[in-house]
Amino acid sequence: MATATATATNGHSSPSPPLEQFTSIDASPQSDVFNASSVAEIKAALSRLHTQEASVTARLDALVTSQKDLSRELGRLDLMRAHIGTQTSTTRSVSHGMLSEAAGTADRISSAVRRLDLEQARVKATLEVVEQVAELKACALGVAGSMGASQDWETAASYLHRASQVPASVLNGPFAAEMVPTAEVPDPPSVTLDNAAESLCGLFLREFDKAVKESDGAKITRFFKLFPLIGRSEVGLDVYGRYVCQGVSARARGNLNAGAQANEGFFYANTLTKLFEHIAQIIDGHGGLVERHYGPRKMGRVIERLQIEADVQGGIVLDTWSDERHVDRKLMDIKSYAFTFLVQSFLPAQRPGQQHSNSPAPGAHATPEDEGVDMKEIDGLLNEMAIMLGRWSLYCRFLADTCNPPAENKESEDDAHFTPPAFLSESSLARKVGDKLIVPFNAMTTFFFRRSVEKAFQLDESPSGLSLNMHQPLKSDPPHITSAVDDIMYIVNKVIQQSLATSQEGVVTNVVPTLSRVLGSDFIGMTQRKMRDECYPRAAVQGGQPPEQIVIAFLVQMNNLDIGIDYIRRIVANNTGTQQQTGTSSEKPNEQVSEHLRSLFPVPSSARRVSQTLQTLATSFETKVNELLSDGIQVVFNNVIKQRLRPILADAFRDIEYQPTNTEETEYDENRSSKEIVRPRFATGWSDLLLPMARILTQQAFARLLTVTIAYMARLLEKRLWSYQGRVNPLGAARLERDISGLVSAAVDVGFGVGGATGRYRHREAFVRCVQMTLVMSMDEDEWDEVLHGGDAADVVDKLSREERIRVRGMLRRG
Repeated sequence: MATATATATNGHSSPSPPLEQFTSIDASPQSDVFNASSVAEIKAALSRLHTQEASVTARLDALVTSQKDLSRELGRLDLMRAHIGTQTSTTRSVSHGMLSEAAGTADRISSAVRRLDLEQARVKATLEVVEQVAELKACALGVAGSMGASQDWETAASYLHRASQVPASVLNGPFAAEMVPTAEVPDPPSVTLDNAAESLCGLFLREFDKAVKESDGAKITRFFKLFPLIGRSEVGLDVYGRYVCQGVSARARGNLNAGAQANEGFFYANTLTKLFEHIAQIIDGHGGLVERHYGPRKMGRVIERLQIEADVQGGIVLDTWSDERHVDRKLMDIKSYAFTFLVQSFLPAQRPGQQHSNSPAPGAHATPEDEGVDMKEIDGLLNEMAIMLGRWSLYCRFLADTCNPPAENKESEDDAHFTPPAFLSESSLARKVGDKLIVPFNAMTTFFFRRSVEKAFQLDESPSGLSLNMHQPLKSDPPHITSAVDDIMYIVNKVIQQSLATSQEGVVTNVVPTLSRVLGSDFIGMTQRKMRDECYPRAAVQGGQPPEQIVIAFLVQMNNLDIGIDYIRRIVANNTGTQQQTGTSSEKPNEQVSEHLRSLFPVPSSARRVSQTLQTLATSFETKVNELLSDGIQVVFNNVIKQRLRPILADAFRDIEYQPTNTEETEYDENRSSKEIVRPRFATGWSDLLLPMARILTQQAFARLLTVTIAYMARLLEKRLWSYQGRVNPLGAARLERDISGLVSAAVDVGFGVGGATGRYRHREAFVRCVQMTLVMSMDEDEWDEVLHGGDAADVVDKLSREERIRVRGMLRRG
């Protein structure tokens, strides 16, 4: 490439390739010829030399051919270089000749245009200043004239408003100071306008106060609209705020003094509600006027002034309510309440013959603490506080919506839009609401719920007319639970609804965990103590059965736990406005908040936290109850059911042999209906054992008990099958398979109504190993060979290992 470039530059053709590159190719073949030791080697060397010679010749021909084309292209390049040199000379002469003169002319024209534009801008600015000064002079004269004999305050205010549009640099400039003053108005324009504004401001204030005293709404509106025209918007907003606050104060005092029977009903809650409603009506009704004459978002200053008055009047209502209702004394009473019944219920069992204080007897008298705290008064206070907190939340929501910038659309509303303004969240009324309402509400709610739980257990009544005798009808309708469950869950629902009605996230996140804690310690704890100490199913003698009434009482306590779970699920679902969660879902329950909660808690994050708190209550309660319920299921199985399963299974297979002869098998097939005795025997004993408990327990509790029982029965049956080593022949294997199939059907049929078909098939899974063992026994040789070699038949007995299959097959007695 370098050689070609050099040739193009010098105008010569490219040289031929050096001869060294060809001689180096020939060196090796020549040496082979000289070293040849035979004619054949010489001929081979000569053949290679001829081949190389042909290759070199072809390459030399190609190079010669390309050299001609390259020389022709280099000639064309030389010609083009000559033409380009000519054009370059011509272009240089044009640039230095014609274009330089034109460029100079263009530069002079551009400079002249810029000077002309600058002069025009200066003239325009001068004319604008002159017009502004003329406007300023007209306004100064107009203000002076309007404030003279005519006393046209609206015109004077409009002149001042027009003058305020003049820039301060013009107003205070030397040109205006020279041109505006006249004989009638000798002062500089800034002094004239300031004096006029001060004079009009004082006049408007006096007229406004006079109109307020005369209750002249037209004059009030007239002078209120003039303050922003004279540049005194803050003064106008302040005086207007003072005016509306007087109305708020007067009406609030009137509402508070109008209560002849303040101790009855929700008088103070209604009074506070009327205060908030009056303020909201003022903001809603007067906001348009203020925004129209003072500008957007200017109502905020009036609202701040109104909030100061609300702090005063609302504080008076809350203080009066607290004193009249003796809230502080009641808080001291509930803090000192000892919950004697609950405490004594968890003490160790007392000596025989001594009455246990936690066993309510008919006609038992209340303890002295019962008379110390009136539950009706506490309930009434909670209802009243819930109303006041709900109204406060609604008031805060209204002010937040009014004072905060509006959201672009409904979907874009975020926490900031619903956050109360700082003057509201930091107000004295907000602090007083926390001290006088939220703190007592939380404390009294905790006491009210725990005392209600205590009272429910004091008055607890068990269902009557229950019996494990299937021939004796039940005298009560299911579910068979004690009265305490309904009473306690009613209070749970009431307390949750009451807390949600406050629309206070802090209240809900305080009350709901408290409910969870009390349910865990008192409701679940008391049920656990009863199951452990009062109705634990223990046999009086070794190998006997526990007393029937003790077993029934224990089953009823298990029902209490199971129904309690269902109650809590429904309560949470109803109060969150969501569907009851009956199983696992791919969506988290808290990702979507229902409209019901959004209406009570418009702040999205607050609504999510409230929903999460309620869901946590249900989850926590269900977890704790399921632990105790599982323990109870195990106790019933171990103490009531387990020892009766072996006799039932033994009786079902009593006198049954599985080594029949061909004649016996033929007779069996002909009289199968009369010979099948395993299933009827088992079904009778199985039903007699489980059906009495099935009609006492709830469906869910019995399903769990049945699962445990069937699992144990499946293990017993599998052990019995293993015991048939050498006692089953091929004919008996078919009969055994039929008997086991019938037994399994009878076992799961007793729970068919519990859990539906899904529960039936789930219970049948427990017997799958037993069924597969009988299948292996009854297989013919071809099927067995396929199982041994891992064919499709092996999938039918997949619950058995290879060793177990061989062992089962070896149990058959042949011959």
